[in-house]
Amino acid sequence: MKIVVAIDSFKGCLTSAQANEAARQGILDIMPQAQVVMHTMSDGGEGWLDACMLKGDEVVAVVISDPLLRPIEARYLKRGSTAIIEIAEACGLNLLKPEERNPLVASSFGVGQIIADAINRGCTTFIVGLGGSGTSDAGRGMLEALKDITIPNNTRFVIATDVDNPLYGPNGAAAVFGPQKGATTEMVEELDRQARALADKAARQMQTNKAMEPGAGAAGGLGYAFMQFLNAERRSGIELLLDLVDFDQDLTDADLVITGEGRADSQTLMGKAPVGILNRAKRRGIPVMLIAGQVDNCEALAKAGFTEVVCINKKGIPLEDAMKRDVAFNNIKDALRLTIPR
Repeated sequence: MKIVVAIDSFKGCLTSAQANEAARQGILDIMPQAQVVMHTMSDGGEGWLDACMLKGDEVVAVVISDPLLRPIEARYLKRGSTAIIEIAEACGLNLLKPEERNPLVASSFGVGQIIADAINRGCTTFIVGLGGSGTSDAGRGMLEALKDITIPNNTRFVIATDVDNPLYGPNGAAAVFGPQKGATTEMVEELDRQARALADKAARQMQTNKAMEPGAGAAGGLGYAFMQFLNAERRSGIELLLDLVDFDQDLTDADLVITGEGRADSQTLMGKAPVGILNRAKRRGIPVMLIAGQVDNCEALAKAGFTEVVCINKKGIPLEDAMKRDVAFNNIKDALRLTIPR
C-alpha cells in the first residue's frame, strides 16, 4: 500500500511533523511493507518554511530586526529566483515574551529586511506566508525597511493566508487579533485609527484602496500592505502549499490519504488544510481518512467526502492529559493501528 500522510499541527500539542511521524509509526506497526509519504502542513503561519521546503532549496540566514527592533537571525528559502518567506520568522508573536507584547510598539520592519535581502540576491518572485504575527502596524514597518530599495518592475508577490478580515473596523486586524497580541481596549481603538488613517492617505495618493479586501487584516495588516503597495495576489494557504510541494504528484498510485488537525468540525470545511487535501484526493478517487483530537459534526465531514473520521482520544480523557505531547503522539499511533484499512 502507498499511504500519503499530511496532518496539520495539533496546536499547543504536536507540530505537523510530529503528528505525521506518529501516524507513520502506527501504519508501519501493522503494515511494515507500506510505502508512507509524509507532507508537513501549514496554512501560512508558523511552520510555513518547513512545510514548503524541497530538496535543493537554499536556506538563507539573514540578521534582521525582531518586532522590538532587536537583532535576530531569520531564515527564508531561495528556490531559483523565488523567495519563500514566513513572516513569523521576523515579527512572530513567538519572538516576544508575554510581558513584551505591545502591538502599538511591535514592528514588521524585519519582514522588509528579508525582502530586501532576497531582492539583492536576485529574487523576483516572493511567496509569503502570513500568520503568527505579533504586530498590528498595517505593514508600516515593512514599508519603511523597503523605502530605499529598488523593487524591479517584474517582481511578483503572492501572499498565503486564509484570514478574510479587512484592515480596520469591527472585524479588522486590531479588533479581532489585537487582544491576543497584548492590545488593551484603548490600544485596539488607536491601532484601528492608525490603520484607517494610513489607508485613507494611500487611497488618496494611489486612487485605489485595498483596505476592505478579504485578507487585508491578515498578520496585523501586512496583508493590506502587500496588496496595496506591492500589488500582491492573495491565495489560500493550503492550496498554495500543495502546489509548491507538488502534492498532486505524490498522490499518483496512492491507496489512501490520512489528514487531520487538533479539532475537526464544520469549521474544518471552511478552507482549512484537511479539506484542501480532501479536494485534491477526491479528484483522483483516493479515500481520505481524517483524524483529530476532538470531533464534532461527523455528518457534515462525511458528507464532504471524508471516508472515515476518527477521534484519537478515548471518551472521558481530561483535556489536559489529551494535550500532553507523548499522550497525543501515542494516541495517533494507537488510533491508526485500530482503524486503518489493511
